[in-house]
Amino acid sequence: MEFRILGAVQIHDERAGVRIVPRGAKQRALLGALIVRAGQVVPSERLVDELWGAHPPANAANALQAHVARLRRLLPPPPAPAPAPGPLAGPASVPLPGRGSGSGCGCAPGSGCGCGPSSRPWLESCPPGYVLRLGPATTDAQRFDRLAARAGVLAASAPGCAADVLRQALALWRGPALHGSGQGPLCSGGAALLEERRLLALESLFDASLRADRGAEITGELQELVAVHPLRERFQEQLMAALELCGRRAEALGAYERARRRLARELGVGPGAVLRGRREAILHGTAPGPGTGTGPGSGSGPGTGPGMEEGGAGAVGAELECLRAHVELLRREQRELSGRIARLTARHGWGP
Repeated sequence: MEFRILGAVQIHDERAGVRIVPRGAKQRALLGALIVRAGQVVPSERLVDELWGAHPPANAANALQAHVARLRRLLPPPPAPAPAPGPLAGPASVPLPGRGSGSGCGCAPGSGCGCGPSSRPWLESCPPGYVLRLGPATTDAQRFDRLAARAGVLAASAPGCAADVLRQALALWRGPALHGSGQGPLCSGGAALLEERRLLALESLFDASLRADRGAEITGELQELVAVHPLRERFQEQLMAALELCGRRAEALGAYERARRRLARELGVGPGAVLRGRREAILHGTAPGPGTGTGPGSGSGPGTGPGMEEGGAGAVGAELECLRAHVELLRREQRELSGRIARLTARHGWGP
């Protein structure tokens, strides 16, 4: 089971091969807010504000209860109780950093909340509000974060592998985060945080691609992103680096000039130190070559750190980590395809 918020809010039940999409705007807003705060009790007052803003209905508590009841009917049955966790098991992860997990509600034992095992429904009443318990379920945002973290481990020693893993992470996005879930503070705030994480992942992808001598692959993407985010200087600097890497020095300097004019016109400021440094490096022929990285956090290039020489332990470990990431993706695709085949065979009466 996966709750998805990297795009329109939906629930994907892999076992049953079902995708559940709330139809009403209020249902989408309610589910989105609860996923953003998964594992935490969200007070009823905050949910009322999320759904109706400054114009709540006359009996807001009853109206909220009605929407919660509809959402409960929409959710699939919870899984069977899991065995007691061992000493190494950690709490359930959550979609956004800094959020609670597990029971997380803080209710005292015997209070009637019933916090604990995962056999209970996904969505529960827990004074003073409601809590969505993920249990063994996960979110696409968590999957995105895990892949981005794995790419961060690979970046210094195997930038090509890191770029491939980041492509897998970014492929999870189906559109703007929490699309169609309204403009309430929980959903809009969660969407803004997720979007910033997406942009940071893109910056990391382009850094890794430049270090892997893949400038030609990312030039078009960077040109599109610069048009959408003209004031994000990191993308501007990476575009200049990619153009320089492809031997398009004049175009790289032209990109700098366009960025300089835009910053002056819209913000009344000049380019920052990173952008100016890239221009100076191009003008004086000292721009970093392929595989040496760009900008903060790039570190030493492949083959320059301890244990990273060709065939060294660090390089082998990075390659193994990259292969594990690819195997994990293939296993997931295999499970999805096997489920589809099983459903089709059952539906049409095929098979042994």
